[in-house]
Amino acid sequence: MTTTPTQTAIGTAGLRKSYGDKVVLDGIDLDVTRGTVFSLLGPNGAGKTTMVRILSTLIGADDGRARVAGHDVAAEPDAVRAAIGVTGQYSAVDGLLTGEENLMLMADLHHLRRADGRRRTAELLAGFDLVEAARRPASTYSGGMRRRLDLAMTLVGTPRVIFLDEPTTGLDPRSRRAMWDVIRELVAGGVTIFLTTQYLDEADQLADRIAVLDRGRLVAEGTAAELKRLVPGGHVLLRFPDPASLDRAGRSLGRGVRDDDALTLQVPGDGGVRSLRALLDHLDAHAVEVEELTVHTPDLDDVFLALTGDRKAMSR
Repeated sequence: MTTTPTQTAIGTAGLRKSYGDKVVLDGIDLDVTRGTVFSLLGPNGAGKTTMVRILSTLIGADDGRARVAGHDVAAEPDAVRAAIGVTGQYSAVDGLLTGEENLMLMADLHHLRRADGRRRTAELLAGFDLVEAARRPASTYSGGMRRRLDLAMTLVGTPRVIFLDEPTTGLDPRSRRAMWDVIRELVAGGVTIFLTTQYLDEADQLADRIAVLDRGRLVAEGTAAELKRLVPGGHVLLRFPDPASLDRAGRSLGRGVRDDDALTLQVPGDGGVRSLRALLDHLDAHAVEVEELTVHTPDLDDVFLALTGDRKAMSR
């Protein structure tokens, strides 16, 4: 996907980082469109957190260029910091302070006037369903409440780009889904989200585009649907109204796994529109009536294992 500079929220070219002899990032090129969720996947040690640390100006790259919110990360770090928010793997909430006090502290750090800080704090407490707990010490909050407060603290400065580094680690399913709703609302408001996660269903649910990082290199990038079509195992399950239709389909296609009892034929396919159209056109040309069609594609777990594991899996 090609975007103009005004559409690009995060862009990198040839980004490299090493620690001694270990290459962590080996020439990374990214182009993240404004107002979208971009998810970076990869096994532990692949370089995801290093990527976030470079883009958020916490560490420098060894080589290459990076721009965030229109600013050069190396040359304009203060401008980048003013435009971003960062929520790491572990909550930055001060447990000795109340939720309200944590937010007011962030308002002070952002140099908001006292009245503006109180107004922003009230808005965020309401928006993150923390009003009733606002005067309680954060140490008494549940895991989900602490993560919501953590993200609310990130939003005090109204960032245009937010880096979420495994934001739902350790949360129960209900709290994770609540966090997903918050992320969707932020994106609907024009915020760009750069998400790293170990939960592949999270990327599948939230991300407009996904990149897979392995051994310091990007090994694939695309939508969830595009990535799923990269690995073998996809097929189309055809169900027929009668044995005669199943027989005609089997003869005309010359391939597939047949189930005479269920009147189905399983045909290999990537699930793409073009291949589905070609399959249905073929059956129509041979006067084969199909009662039901179901597309089965690999999930992101399959993609992750194939792309970050044995490369032979991609060639089978």
